[in-house]
Amino acid sequence: MSSWNSVPLHVSYEVLGWLTFCCWSISFYPQVIMNYRRKSVVGLNFDFVLLNLTKHSSYLFYNASLYFSPTVQKQYRNKFGQKEMIPVAANDVAFSSHAVLLTAISLFQIAIYDRGNQKVSKIAWAIVSAAWLVAAICFFITLFTHHWLWLLYVFNIIQVCMTCVKYIPQAVMNYRRKSTTGWSIGNILLDFSGSVGNYTQMVMQSIDQGSLTNFYGNIGKLLLSLVSVFFDILFIIQHYVLYRHKKGPNSKAPLEAEVAKSATDRPVAQNV
Repeated sequence: MSSWNSVPLHVSYEVLGWLTFCCWSISFYPQVIMNYRRKSVVGLNFDFVLLNLTKHSSYLFYNASLYFSPTVQKQYRNKFGQKEMIPVAANDVAFSSHAVLLTAISLFQIAIYDRGNQKVSKIAWAIVSAAWLVAAICFFITLFTHHWLWLLYVFNIIQVCMTCVKYIPQAVMNYRRKSTTGWSIGNILLDFSGSVGNYTQMVMQSIDQGSLTNFYGNIGKLLLSLVSVFFDILFIIQHYVLYRHKKGPNSKAPLEAEVAKSATDRPVAQNV
């Protein structure tokens, strides 16, 4: 069994891990609260939420299995070395569980609040369906081969792919509307802080162990941080630079006008 060589690094790793957990977990609330106060989800891209749920569900399966399962841990050490530390911490499992719950709440809000004329695209449905179909096929294969670590890598690849594509619909939507109204910048600032903290946490473990195994042994966690930082910076530029004074579609009307317009497009019941 592996252990930490430096107590200060170990303590810093744990503290930073839970700070990262707090930043990432709290990052879900500004959008949920905004939706609740407005009683509307206009401006929030539904593809982003659906892809995000698939991403976090896959990440939860990966983290929980590698953290709790002795069988998976044994296969990991057989592959990377008996003295290597498991690259998943308790805060990773806690974050994944919380993320699945809050993303599901966002989907529920989409179902009950004013959506305007927005809907989930066919492309998003196709991507999610393909991801879960691949996961199901690989799961049944693993039932016979017992290569559980391989199955986790499949889920890791799925979550990396979802991370790479989930931000794109929201970024494109902001660009087309020339506005970030309805999209919480608080979510992005906290997500950025959590991503930087997550990457720094991995660096601390590598320094202590004198090894880069925790990077390529958990490439999903690394890519999660790097991709998130890239898109967070993009959203920050959109909000504070490109569309700073623009509060509605085409910079001519507030978001409420878009909601009103979508309402007038709906058929109105007539008295008989």
